[in-house]
Amino acid sequence: MQLKSTHVERPPSTDTKPNRSGFRADIQGLRALAVGIVLLYHLWPNRFVGGFIGVDVFFVISGFLITSHLIKSPPKNWRDVTDFWVRRIRRLLPASLLVLFFVGVSTYLVAPQSIWVDTGRQIFSAAVYVVNWDFASSSVDYLAADNAPSPVQHFWSLSVEEQFYFVWPMLIGLAFLIGVKAKRPKQVVGFTIVGIFAASLIFSIWYTVAQPAMAYFITPTRMWEMATGGLVAVFVTYIRPKRLPFNSLIGWIGLAGIVAGTFLIRADMPFPGYIALVPVVSTALVIVADSRGRFSVLPLLSLRPAQFLGDISYSVYLWHWPLIVLVPYLSEKLGATENLGRLDKAMIILVSLIVAWASTAWVENRFRKTSLLRSRGRTFGFAIVAMVVVGSLGLSQVWVSDRIVQQNKENLQSALVDPDSCLGAAALLPSAKDNPKCDGTESLLMEPAAAKTDKSKAYADGCWSSAPYKDRPECTYGDGEKQVALVGNSHAGHWLPALERLADKNNWTITTFLASNCSISTLPQDLSTPEAIKGCQDYSDWVVDRTTSGGFDAVITSERQSTPLDGMSWEETEQKAPAGHKEILESWADAKLDVVVIRDTPYPGGDDIQVPDCVATHEDDLEECSGTPKSWYWMDPLAESAKAVDSKHMSIIYPEEWFCPDGRCEPVIGGVITYFDTAHITATYAKTLAPLLNDKLRHTGLVTFD
Repeated sequence: MQLKSTHVERPPSTDTKPNRSGFRADIQGLRALAVGIVLLYHLWPNRFVGGFIGVDVFFVISGFLITSHLIKSPPKNWRDVTDFWVRRIRRLLPASLLVLFFVGVSTYLVAPQSIWVDTGRQIFSAAVYVVNWDFASSSVDYLAADNAPSPVQHFWSLSVEEQFYFVWPMLIGLAFLIGVKAKRPKQVVGFTIVGIFAASLIFSIWYTVAQPAMAYFITPTRMWEMATGGLVAVFVTYIRPKRLPFNSLIGWIGLAGIVAGTFLIRADMPFPGYIALVPVVSTALVIVADSRGRFSVLPLLSLRPAQFLGDISYSVYLWHWPLIVLVPYLSEKLGATENLGRLDKAMIILVSLIVAWASTAWVENRFRKTSLLRSRGRTFGFAIVAMVVVGSLGLSQVWVSDRIVQQNKENLQSALVDPDSCLGAAALLPSAKDNPKCDGTESLLMEPAAAKTDKSKAYADGCWSSAPYKDRPECTYGDGEKQVALVGNSHAGHWLPALERLADKNNWTITTFLASNCSISTLPQDLSTPEAIKGCQDYSDWVVDRTTSGGFDAVITSERQSTPLDGMSWEETEQKAPAGHKEILESWADAKLDVVVIRDTPYPGGDDIQVPDCVATHEDDLEECSGTPKSWYWMDPLAESAKAVDSKHMSIIYPEEWFCPDGRCEPVIGGVITYFDTAHITATYAKTLAPLLNDKLRHTGLVTFD
């Protein structure tokens, strides 16, 4: 089972708390509420659709508690700053690094080898608290969108918080020192926090529109949420009257805002941005209220179950997500269903609570109080050694997987140059029936981990125009007289390995015009930002001008409609999108170019199949990873529009039979995994398709050999 989610939340803060005389049960109850809605969201994302806002609740709490401590005991020198960091290390690192170690070992034991590289790299990044930037980078990678969920994905927000902890005491300490010299320390500290809050909020709102995927993960878009907690701390410490009017009502409004956000805020909304003001302001209201009495929120938040969950909330968060991701792999190994049922989810909740209680008692509390870490030197030494051990565990997974992949690629390359090989699509040729080397080609010859990295040269060579499509790279392959333009999005790019094999023999020079996630169309797509929508259309216009202005003899094009048209549903898109391609195809035909439209390949993603991961998990039963042409069907407006163009220069190739022989779409053909994700052909399988593609191209005038 692949539990997919763009939003994976941060662990609850276990940061500096007031001493027990100043203990606030309402904040502990808020922690319980936040970790509860995050846990429920991860298990039932379609019901608790906005449960990811628990991260915002935690950020505000963390900012409040940390700033409260810092303004009461401001750092006056580097010793004070390092003392602050030492306390953070003792409190946070032992439990988090233990979970990372567990994930590293468990991934090796139960998870498919195809996820080892990504998980190992992320374990290393999480161990040094920069994994949020790793996920930010992956989030804008179109090809990474369908990757299996990482068992350490929830560490992104812990990284954000640790980066906050690193700079916050220095900023507050510097502001305090400047304030002392100006004889207005409170005002300078307050204005500093206001400035950080305003700058980060403005940037968050802008960047959430400009780069919504990256904006979710990066630290600058989140600083204002923790700064909000800092502003609350300044208000409570310096300004607030002993009793606010309507403080009980304020608390209930805040609590209602968090609950409402859990059910009304959706993952497809621009977040964090201004929408995050709902959980952030709501949390701030509950903290500001600090209400007592029968009609306040305190009796509800002080209930014993809420206090218990609040006490262990950090560990609950750390442990629950790896269980959600790894349990299905274990279930499959044991022969059970890999889908999480109600009983499975209930058990995950129970185990998370039990392990979290044990982790809190025997790891968090023990390490925070142990004499082993009394001195700064010992604490920093422990942190360095522990990070090195856990980081090395992650890197070792990467190294082992890379060695396996490299050896496998060398073996496949040898088979590719063997003229009698039945590798990949060669097993579909009529000659395969009489070739003794074709016996046993149903066995798996390609490692799933190798399949995930088996992509066309267009990726390594930087041949892609990406949002907002200002850059317009062209790559050339071959040096023949006949000039061929390869045009489209990634589903044109995955044909490049096959076309490269044909280029030398057919006297071609191939020039690529490839755009990630952008269809070459006159109609606007619903892309991530208005700038990307316009950029995609401008790129389409440029491609048409560039390819029809002379110098090209033919255009080979293919696409997948990966997003609907702007302002339209998928149903409307299927009906109206062909019109956006027809004018472009006619422009090529009028320019006397030979135009070859390759109909889009069958789409495993329709069955939610990440092919290499599925193959790795079901090597003994590959039927679990197969489908039918109907279940793997996806619309193709480009091919539909080509049917309507009346031109002798227009031809359409239908590749379905190369992926669905005998009416069954296979994840492995001739020992080769057919897709490197949910939709894109592996370069090796594409290369083996060259003879079949050549045969289809014969009538076009592009082919000069048999």
